[in-house]
Amino acid sequence: MLILVIATVIFLVLYLFYKAQQIFGKKRPMEKQWISAKASICLSLFVLTFGLNQLLINRSTVTLVVGIFFVIFGLASSWASYRKYKYYLPLAQKEVEKS
Repeated sequence: MLILVIATVIFLVLYLFYKAQQIFGKKRPMEKQWISAKASICLSLFVLTFGLNQLLINRSTVTLVVGIFFVIFGLASSWASYRKYKYYLPLAQKEVEKS
């Protein structure tokens, strides 16, 4: 399950990148919200891949329960973050065009 480990690390690095970009980069409010949505997507995909990895590696009852919780939480969070991303994208584009 090396692919899940690599994906988990990539999503964590992307989350840190977008979070740093949100904090230190852009000053426009809608663009910051848009970048925040991208960071949230990466964080939820990190949780999802971590949960999948736990489901496939260990077979104890506690690990299965925690892994299923992480997968469900990651899916729900990524869906909500994607909706937030789609909402802020046109607003951020309008904000950039005005400037």
